[in-house]
Amino acid sequence: MAATDTSVDWADHALARLASDGYRSSAPRAEIIEVLAGLGCSVSAREITAELQRRGSTTGSASVYRTLELLERLKLVQRVVVSEGLARYEPALPGGDHHHHVVCDRCGKVSAFEDEALEAAINRLSLRLDFAIDAHDVTLRGECPGCRRAD
Repeated sequence: MAATDTSVDWADHALARLASDGYRSSAPRAEIIEVLAGLGCSVSAREITAELQRRGSTTGSASVYRTLELLERLKLVQRVVVSEGLARYEPALPGGDHHHHVVCDRCGKVSAFEDEALEAAINRLSLRLDFAIDAHDVTLRGECPGCRRAD
Protein backbone atom coordinates (compact mmCIF):
# COMPACT_ATOMS: atom_id res chain seq x y z
CA MET A 1 0.00 0.00 0.00
CA ALA A 2 1.44 3.38 -0.96
CA ALA A 3 1.67 5.95 1.78
CA THR A 4 -0.31 9.14 1.26
CA ASP A 5 1.10 12.59 1.95
CA THR A 6 -1.15 12.73 5.02
CA SER A 7 0.22 9.45 6.40
CA VAL A 8 3.83 10.54 5.78
CA ASP A 9 3.11 13.86 7.48
CA TRP A 10 1.58 12.05 10.45
CA ALA A 11 4.53 9.67 10.75
CA ASP A 12 7.01 12.57 10.65
CA HIS A 13 4.87 14.50 13.14
CA ALA A 14 4.65 11.52 15.52
CA LEU A 15 8.40 10.85 15.43
CA ALA A 16 9.18 14.55 15.97
CA ARG A 17 6.72 14.74 18.88
CA LEU A 18 8.25 11.68 20.54
CA ALA A 19 11.71 13.24 20.21
CA SER A 20 10.60 16.63 21.50
CA ASP A 21 8.94 14.97 24.51
CA GLY A 22 12.20 13.20 25.34
CA TYR A 23 11.37 9.67 24.19
CA ARG A 24 14.30 7.84 22.71
CA SER A 25 14.28 6.95 19.07
CA SER A 26 14.07 3.23 18.40
CA ALA A 27 13.79 1.16 15.26
CA PRO A 28 10.74 -0.79 16.54
CA ARG A 29 8.83 2.43 17.36
CA ALA A 30 9.67 3.89 13.97
CA GLU A 31 8.53 0.67 12.24
CA ILE A 32 5.25 0.64 14.17
CA ILE A 33 4.58 4.29 13.34
CA GLU A 34 5.37 3.68 9.66
CA VAL A 35 3.03 0.67 9.51
CA LEU A 36 0.24 2.50 11.33
CA ALA A 37 0.60 5.47 9.00
CA GLY A 38 0.42 3.19 5.97
CA LEU A 39 -2.53 1.14 7.17
CA GLY A 40 -4.48 4.25 8.17
CA CYS A 41 -7.98 4.05 9.56
CA SER A 42 -9.04 1.73 12.31
CA VAL A 43 -6.49 -1.08 12.58
CA SER A 44 -5.93 -3.46 15.45
CA ALA A 45 -2.65 -4.12 17.24
CA ARG A 46 -2.84 -7.64 15.79
CA GLU A 47 -3.08 -6.25 12.24
CA ILE A 48 -0.09 -3.97 12.88
CA THR A 49 1.91 -6.94 14.22
CA ALA A 50 0.94 -9.06 11.20
CA GLU A 51 2.05 -6.32 8.79
CA LEU A 52 5.36 -5.96 10.64
CA GLN A 53 5.91 -9.71 10.32
CA ARG A 54 4.96 -9.63 6.64
CA ARG A 55 7.70 -7.01 6.18
CA GLY A 56 10.22 -9.23 7.92
CA SER A 57 10.40 -7.22 11.14
CA THR A 58 11.27 -8.88 14.43
CA THR A 59 9.21 -6.32 16.40
CA GLY A 60 6.81 -8.24 18.62
CA SER A 61 3.27 -7.64 19.75
CA ALA A 62 4.36 -6.43 23.21
CA SER A 63 6.26 -3.57 21.54
CA VAL A 64 3.24 -2.80 19.39
CA TYR A 65 0.95 -2.56 22.43
CA ARG A 66 3.45 -0.44 24.40
CA THR A 67 3.94 1.92 21.47
CA LEU A 68 0.20 2.26 20.86
CA GLU A 69 -0.31 3.03 24.56
CA LEU A 70 2.37 5.74 24.40
CA LEU A 71 1.00 7.22 21.17
CA GLU A 72 -2.49 7.31 22.69
CA ARG A 73 -1.21 8.99 25.85
CA LEU A 74 0.44 11.67 23.68
CA LYS A 75 -2.79 12.00 21.64
CA LEU A 76 -0.97 10.90 18.50
CA VAL A 77 -3.43 8.09 17.85
CA GLN A 78 -7.14 7.77 18.39
CA ARG A 79 -8.32 4.58 20.04
CA VAL A 80 -11.68 3.25 18.84
CA VAL A 81 -13.29 0.56 20.97
CA VAL A 82 -15.26 -1.70 18.64
CA SER A 83 -16.32 -4.35 21.13
CA GLU A 84 -15.47 -5.55 24.60
CA GLY A 85 -11.74 -6.05 24.73
CA LEU A 86 -11.09 -5.10 21.10
CA ALA A 87 -9.66 -1.70 20.25
CA ARG A 88 -8.60 -0.30 16.91
CA TYR A 89 -6.23 2.59 16.35
CA GLU A 90 -5.68 5.29 13.79
CA PRO A 91 -3.40 8.29 13.43
CA ALA A 92 -4.62 11.51 15.04
CA LEU A 93 -3.78 14.02 12.33
CA PRO A 94 -1.82 17.12 13.43
CA GLY A 95 -4.24 19.51 11.69
CA GLY A 96 -7.17 18.15 13.67
CA ASP A 97 -8.92 16.60 10.65
CA HIS A 98 -10.86 13.59 11.83
CA HIS A 99 -13.78 11.32 11.17
CA HIS A 100 -16.06 9.11 13.18
CA HIS A 101 -17.02 5.45 13.00
CA VAL A 102 -19.94 3.07 12.70
CA VAL A 103 -19.35 -0.39 14.14
CA CYS A 104 -21.34 -3.52 13.39
CA ASP A 105 -22.01 -5.30 16.67
CA ARG A 106 -22.39 -8.67 14.88
CA CYS A 107 -19.37 -8.90 12.55
CA GLY A 108 -17.17 -6.12 13.94
CA LYS A 109 -16.90 -4.25 10.64
CA VAL A 110 -15.81 -0.63 11.17
CA SER A 111 -16.62 2.12 8.67
CA ALA A 112 -15.57 5.75 8.80
CA PHE A 113 -17.90 8.69 8.20
CA GLU A 114 -17.77 12.46 8.25
CA ASP A 115 -20.74 14.71 8.89
CA GLU A 116 -20.58 18.50 8.87
CA ALA A 117 -23.95 18.80 10.60
CA LEU A 118 -22.72 16.60 13.46
CA GLU A 119 -19.59 18.75 13.83
CA ALA A 120 -21.76 21.89 13.88
CA ALA A 121 -24.04 20.33 16.52
CA ILE A 122 -21.02 19.48 18.70
CA ASN A 123 -19.79 23.07 18.38
CA ARG A 124 -23.23 24.41 19.34
CA LEU A 125 -23.33 22.06 22.32
CA SER A 126 -19.90 23.30 23.40
CA LEU A 127 -21.20 26.88 23.41
CA ARG A 128 -24.42 25.95 25.24
CA LEU A 129 -22.49 24.06 27.94
CA ASP A 130 -19.80 26.75 28.08
CA PHE A 131 -17.27 23.93 27.84
CA ALA A 132 -14.07 24.07 25.81
CA ILE A 133 -14.07 20.78 23.92
CA ASP A 134 -10.57 19.80 22.82
CA ALA A 135 -11.49 16.57 21.07
CA HIS A 136 -14.37 14.20 20.55
CA ASP A 137 -15.03 10.74 19.19
CA VAL A 138 -18.38 9.53 17.95
CA THR A 139 -18.89 5.80 17.49
CA LEU A 140 -22.27 4.60 16.31
CA ARG A 141 -23.19 0.95 16.83
CA GLY A 142 -25.67 -1.31 15.13
CA GLU A 143 -25.86 -3.83 12.29
CA CYS A 144 -24.22 -3.39 8.92
CA PRO A 145 -26.23 -4.06 5.74
CA GLY A 146 -24.52 -7.44 5.25
CA CYS A 147 -25.51 -8.70 8.68
CA ARG A 148 -29.07 -7.39 8.32
CA ARG A 149 -29.43 -9.28 5.00
CA ALA A 150 -28.14 -12.46 6.65
CA ASP A 151 -31.18 -12.63 8.94
